[in-house]
Amino acid sequence: QHYFIQSNLRDMLDLEVVPERSLGNEQWELTLGMPISQAISIMRRHCKAVRNIHLCYCDYDPLAMDIIMNLTEDGIRLVFDPHSQRLKIIEVYNLEKVKLKYCGVHFNSQTVSPTNDQIEMSFGATHPGVFDPANQQFILNFRGLSFFFPSNDKLEHNYSHGLGSLQFSNGPPVVSKLCIYMGNSLSETKAPPLPIPCYQSKCYSEKVKLLKDEKRRIEGITIAIYGESGCSAQSDSSHNSVTQDILFGDGCQAVMSALGAPCKVYYKDEDKMKIHSTSPEKQLEKEESDYFYNYFTLGLDILFDGKTHRVSKFVLHNNYPGHYDFNTYYRA
Repeated sequence: QHYFIQSNLRDMLDLEVVPERSLGNEQWELTLGMPISQAISIMRRHCKAVRNIHLCYCDYDPLAMDIIMNLTEDGIRLVFDPHSQRLKIIEVYNLEKVKLKYCGVHFNSQTVSPTNDQIEMSFGATHPGVFDPANQQFILNFRGLSFFFPSNDKLEHNYSHGLGSLQFSNGPPVVSKLCIYMGNSLSETKAPPLPIPCYQSKCYSEKVKLLKDEKRRIEGITIAIYGESGCSAQSDSSHNSVTQDILFGDGCQAVMSALGAPCKVYYKDEDKMKIHSTSPEKQLEKEESDYFYNYFTLGLDILFDGKTHRVSKFVLHNNYPGHYDFNTYYRA
């Protein structure tokens, strides 16, 4: 019985805080701008260290609210933009469940309490924070990083010289929450572009539009693709992009020339059983089965006619949470 209890205990996460960038350690890193698919992949690979994860979203209107990944046992909340599905805010809301350090030095651990003095010593506060009377909390802001200190004292007229100059009846305030984000304002922050380390030598769709002829009939799609390298003739170390047109009736070679080789080729379900037939006619029909080119990171499937090998359909994926294909494709 004693051995069973010990086997279910795990060490507290020990993570490095990088303002306006990330939260992580030597094994993994959660980076602002990271797609939700990559964050889920990290959680799966390190399921022994990070457990009991809740995914929260708006079921009836998936674009109305942020997508939240809540690491309940570690007191960490990841906020993803519902449209781009990239990481927008990293929030640590329970500092008792995780150890945190900055530049390799702990400012929150079992032996170091994240008081206002400790935060100013670790991060070098050079300006006073902001008092929020509605929530009775003091907020100390740095670029890309905010600390929240709860207080029951009336501070709105006395905090102009900084948090350290104030006297608190219940002792020095301790951080109750911190947020990592891009820019100077937490309330106005947006998910940044995909960071270079998250490209993983793949290409992603930036925007997809319909192509129409003079009579407003749909001819195909135009897709803006970006990647770390090899996706554009113009060199740009931070963002290589190119726009390609794919039309109905294009052949396989034309599609691969524009988008590259597909991640997978999928033959339509109703045609799979034809391979078991001994009839020569059925075998001939098998060779003419319709098939998809699956581009998972582009959020795109392209259907080809089995007889002509020409494009007959485009399928764009929204990657909505709750859908049976969720996390198979990136959002187009």
